Amino acid sequence: MNSVVQPVILSGGSGTRLWPLSREYYPKQLLALTSDLTLLQETVLRLHKVENSNEAPEKQLDITQPIIICNEEHRFLVAEQLRQLNESATSIILEPMGRNTAPALTLAAVDNHSKGQDPVLLVMPADHVILDKAAFHNAVAKGAELASKGYLVTFGIVPTRPETGYGYIKEGAAIDCSDLAEDCAYKIDCFVEKPDKSTAKSYVKSKEYLWNSGMFMMKASCWIDAIKEHQHDIFSACHKAYDQGSLDGDFYRVDRSLFESSPDDSIDYAVMEKITAKNTQSKIHSCVIPLDAGWSDVGEWSAIWDVSARNEQGNVLKGQIYTHNTKNSLMISESRLVSVVGMEDVIVIESSDAVMVVHKSCAQDVKHIVNQMKKEQRPELKNHRRVPRPWGTYEGIDVGDRFQVKRIIVNPGETLSLQKHHHRAEHWIVVKGTANVTCGDKTFLLTENQSTYIPIGETHRLENPGIMPLELIEVQSGAYLGEDDIVRFEDLYGRDQ
Repeated sequence: MNSVVQPVILSGGSGTRLWPLSREYYPKQLLALTSDLTLLQETVLRLHKVENSNEAPEKQLDITQPIIICNEEHRFLVAEQLRQLNESATSIILEPMGRNTAPALTLAAVDNHSKGQDPVLLVMPADHVILDKAAFHNAVAKGAELASKGYLVTFGIVPTRPETGYGYIKEGAAIDCSDLAEDCAYKIDCFVEKPDKSTAKSYVKSKEYLWNSGMFMMKASCWIDAIKEHQHDIFSACHKAYDQGSLDGDFYRVDRSLFESSPDDSIDYAVMEKITAKNTQSKIHSCVIPLDAGWSDVGEWSAIWDVSARNEQGNVLKGQIYTHNTKNSLMISESRLVSVVGMEDVIVIESSDAVMVVHKSCAQDVKHIVNQMKKEQRPELKNHRRVPRPWGTYEGIDVGDRFQVKRIIVNPGETLSLQKHHHRAEHWIVVKGTANVTCGDKTFLLTENQSTYIPIGETHRLENPGIMPLELIEVQSGAYLGEDDIVRFEDLYGRDQ
């Protein structure tokens, strides 16, 4: 019988250590950092043709469409990135707030259980890089075989250096999986927290330790049994939140208050460490499969340099970059010309509203800048200057006392909500394309170089009826210009604010 594997892609992270490109409302998994595809898209495509060519046809893997767990703020971005690949998901489950990986996995398991299904779940963060796809496929095939026998399987990365930024897994005795390959998996002796440098060196030298990848495989029913046994509060909250949830177009919304009541915990802490403890009485067994596949969690900017193609000077260049006498550096420009002279081992990241420069050895310390920005509630931490919306984008051009100027792009066939503002008036000037405008009880067309005025408190709507993007300049004026000054009456995308 074929092993049915249900990918579960966890896309709820924020990746603030990759600021200024990664933002709260546009996190790293949605960015194209190592190729022309985003990390999420790379993760989805990584699943294609996952099979063990050494096995008989009856043991080949049957990979279903993925379940994606994401923050509700990112739902339209995730759906659009799937659309760009001509891919679809079995479910896109929305988290009202982050509750870590154990609740996210529980939602996926409950989703399958509610449909009377019990596949092997392949749990993957959406923001990892794996360079050797064949090695990954081989490990997944081994994992599926062991998971189908009732194991909770994790993947341990064969370390390439004494890394202090990762947790480690110590291998125990080899598991008999002679039908797959000799010593293909090991019992887990223990999980180890991030070590200091000397301890990390001893781990690598011993060859008994693997990096903790955060990737897992297990049957949906096995996970439900495990989370019930070791963190019943998580199971109860997630089960109730799912049962009280509802479909919203392409998305499944769990109940906010019930999901919020779930403890915040990771798969490791909630279950894996408990079932591997020396004094455990658990009947559930776990194992680790070593994986040597060019893996990185790209958790900091230096990791992007590690996994990217470099030129003769050891530099990674993206965008409008000029360099002289500069070596072993990562330089990314999104919106303007950047020049770097006489530098080595540096990271220079430019976006439309921020520039960051850091030595590669201090890449993890970007978190201190992020924390400082959080305290000061800087808007650059949450959004880019160009903000995506389900209908297109808007971008701030200028702002001053009682006025703001935006560039708005509406995709073909898309429509903004029917809305009004209590504190601002708007002037719309069409730069490119055709706009269908509703203002009060009037509906009319505007073409290039034409404009209209929307008074304070007037109900209005903007639509692109054409086949080309609609581009316009919006000038707002009034006492308050915040994005929360909006009352929606109708919305195609199910937004209520």
